[in-house]
Parts: sequence; C-alpha cells; structure tokens
Amino acid sequence: MAMQRARGGNKRFLDGQLLVAMPGMTDPRFERAVIYLCAHSDEGAMGIRINQAVPQVTFGDILEKLEIVGTGHPGLPPAADAILVHNGGPVESGRGFVLHSADYVSEKSTLLIDEDLCLTATMEILRAIVAGAGPRRALLALGYAGWGPGQLENEIQQNGWLLCPAPADLVFDQSLDGKYERALAQIGVDPAMLSGEAGHA
Repeated sequence: MAMQRARGGNKRFLDGQLLVAMPGMTDPRFERAVIYLCAHSDEGAMGIRINQAVPQVTFGDILEKLEIVGTGHPGLPPAADAILVHNGGPVESGRGFVLHSADYVSEKSTLLIDEDLCLTATMEILRAIVAGAGPRRALLALGYAGWGPGQLENEIQQNGWLLCPAPADLVFDQSLDGKYERALAQIGVDPAMLSGEAGHA
C-alpha cells in the first residue's frame, strides 16, 4: 500500500481540524472531547481524541506488552518515555495509532494529513521511536472515533460539535487539563457561553 494523503485540500472535507464537543453532547463517551480529524470523505470520518489519557498506562508499558522493550523499559529514551497514551476513541480500542509530526514518514503506512501532522498505525514507528529515529513529536492513541457516511455532518448540523483549527502545539500539548477550553479559545468561544445545555450527561 502506497503512502496516502488525506483529502484536506478539498474544502468540503474537514481533515486536519479539531472537533470540539458541545456541552449538550448526548454520547457520554465524547463529553468534553477534543478530536483531531485524521480523515474525512464521502465515505465517513475518522479521528483521534487528544484530551483524554488512558489511566495508569504508559508508553513504555505498551512497548513492553508488544515485546519491543524488555521488562522495566531498559534503554527507552526519555523523550519516548514521555509520550502520553490517549484514549483515542471507542472503535478498535485495542489497536494503537500514532499521531505525529511530519518529520517521520513511512512510505507504506503513513497517512499524510497536512504539512505538519501524520498518522501511522504500525509497529515500525514504535520501533523507530525507541531507536531515536522516530518523529520529533508524537502521541499514542488506543482506539479511534469513527463516523459512517454523512453521520458526522449530521452531528455537526445538530450542534453536537464545533470546528476549530488544530495547531500542532495544541494537538501535542501534554497538559490535557484545559485543552478543551484552549481549543474553543482559538475561535473566540468561552465555554461558559455554551453552558445552556451543560449538566446533561
């Protein structure tokens, strides 16, 4: 399979933007979610939640489970050890996806989302990170959020989501507390002004 490029050039599609859940989001799995849209087309959409960590699981733990590093994570570079493991979404929650800077590209398996960000979902990138040859910035997500044809568009029309720009500094910010507010601030929205539907899980 050749390297793929997301369809961000077509303004109808929303690749490379953030979806920010409105306070009235009816699905509790996406309450206060900030999701980076990796792919969006007529066939549906796929994104990675970037503001919810998987509790008590480290990047080293994942590498150890996959037998990429030994018990106790010997030789794991500090930068790799600092990579956060995110709850990427409810679909395929046992599968890992690395959202990363565009300085690392695998010809066979990397999805080029825009000039700054890519998505790779192979063991190859994990080994590259351990060897110090991986991307400069990365996060690992377990699972993803997915929508069928027209489903995301319908949810946006029903005021389930707001769209925001997705600067890399925000995407990779390891301070997850407040990322929801920071995403909304980019479009001048104060979450308190959206609180009409707040309080409903």
